[in-house]
Amino acid sequence: MKTKAKTAAKWTKRAAPRPAGIKGKLIRIGNSRGVRLPKAVIEQAGLTDDVEIAVRDGTVVIQSPADANPRAGWEEAFKRAIAKHGPPEPIDPDWELMPNEFDEKEWTW
Repeated sequence: MKTKAKTAAKWTKRAAPRPAGIKGKLIRIGNSRGVRLPKAVIEQAGLTDDVEIAVRDGTVVIQSPADANPRAGWEEAFKRAIAKHGPPEPIDPDWELMPNEFDEKEWTW
């Protein structure tokens, strides 16, 4: 016979109720499985072609990468660097023909 304490402990171990949402099924994609996301969900979450996928406390989390645009701010950074250090020196078009230690000592034909 179960006691009230055991029954209460059993209920506290269960996962918290999940909010109601759109139901779906895992679909086979080669040797993997996938989930189709409705357009409205993708737009509401602000997802793009690249996403990060993680598992947190038994929940799959799909989100836009933290650095969705890894080159954001580069143009401004280049402008600041040029203002501080001047423009880059032109590259010698014959740089590939310049001798180096590897070519002189180690490379054999």
